[in-house]
Amino acid sequence: MKCVTTLNIKHSTLNNFLIVVYDLIIIGGGPAGLTAGIYASRARLNSLLLEKNMSGGMAATTERLENYPGFPDGISGMELLEKMKSQAERFGIRIKEFEEVKTIKPKGKRIELITENKKYSTRSLIIATGSEPKKLNVPGEDKFHGRGVSYCATCDGPLFRDMDVAVVGCGNSGLQEGEYLLKFVKSVKFIEYLPYMTAEKILQERIKSNKNTEFYLNHELINIEGEDRISSVIIQNRLSKKKRKIPVSGVFFYVGLNPNSHFLKGVVELDRFGFVITNEKMETSIPGIYAAGDVRSKDIRQVSTAVGEGTIAAIYTEKFIEKLRTDSN
Repeated sequence: MKCVTTLNIKHSTLNNFLIVVYDLIIIGGGPAGLTAGIYASRARLNSLLLEKNMSGGMAATTERLENYPGFPDGISGMELLEKMKSQAERFGIRIKEFEEVKTIKPKGKRIELITENKKYSTRSLIIATGSEPKKLNVPGEDKFHGRGVSYCATCDGPLFRDMDVAVVGCGNSGLQEGEYLLKFVKSVKFIEYLPYMTAEKILQERIKSNKNTEFYLNHELINIEGEDRISSVIIQNRLSKKKRKIPVSGVFFYVGLNPNSHFLKGVVELDRFGFVITNEKMETSIPGIYAAGDVRSKDIRQVSTAVGEGTIAAIYTEKFIEKLRTDSN
């Protein structure tokens, strides 16, 4: 016997076009957004997830996640996110990829979303747009983008087989991606602005044990040189101001993140860096709008924390929708 669930779907007329008024729209198909989609679908909210690229987010570009619970031998970011997407779709959420939200307009008890070619209307919204790698904007960074400058070792690492490369940043991402690069490259020169590494100790121990690594702590990258492609970088000791030229064929940047929140300015409260400010319920400054994952203003950004926040946001969204229905009766 086949069981059919009737979703709470209503319609509204906007600019003479009949559109669905969703209970919830989720923007972003990374760990936070997909987790929110799982919980929202199981709560039988009429939900839609919009993703400007392919689902997965930055986590999908990580070669191996070793600290995500439940996978003692680790799991590739792509595999984990594919499993999350399949799980969300199994419970019924509709996912539209390559649909970038340009504008959000709260209008009474509805929130209007505008993409390149379409308008959407929803009673609630979860923002899970994540973040993207920060640029240092040093001379040569833009010039050699795609010709030696990269922000994704998993994507571009094999292109540098048997070459010397530099990794800028010694946090978790820098050391994890540097470890991946060592499968292909001749050597990795790690450049860190601080006088110490901020990565987990186990990552530091592993990377230091590799003989094909060099570390330049308390140094800053000041120039990327080359003609058609990168041939070297110039770094400077922050104390002595002594400069050093290092021959490399590639530079990989892991120096922090910028939130994907440009379309939220003037809509919800952001911190001075552009991250979305929420409370512990993931509520933003606008009722009915929640945020989860790396786009939030917080200290810790991990796949596991994004999953937890997606869970919280979806649960409180369900409560919000229930109250709307109760108040309208």
